[in-house]
Amino acid sequence: MVILDTSIVIERVRRKEEISEGITIVTVVEFPRVLEYKGFRGTIYFPEPEDFWLAYDIQRKLRKVGKAKSFADLLIAAICIREDDVLITKDRDFADIAEVSQLKVKVEE
Repeated sequence: MVILDTSIVIERVRRKEEISEGITIVTVVEFPRVLEYKGFRGTIYFPEPEDFWLAYDIQRKLRKVGKAKSFADLLIAAICIREDDVLITKDRDFADIAEVSQLKVKVEE
């Protein structure tokens, strides 16, 4: 399966394209309009307690290589890892996260 990052969701809404893929609650908080968008038919994924610990572990690894990331990005990554889903994004920060974790990511330009 696939989870879309906020950057992709915003682009799809602007283009009036359907969104059938999953998103995280982080995207809902960052872009609340998605819930009002008639083209949204995907699933919303919420974090589990273990996602916070995974985000913490990923951040520790990133800090060791001087590439700390935002809490929102870390939580999105942790949810995608738990769900074993590919994250589609425009945000290159996720490529750094993938280097130190099991995140499967496709960075679009």
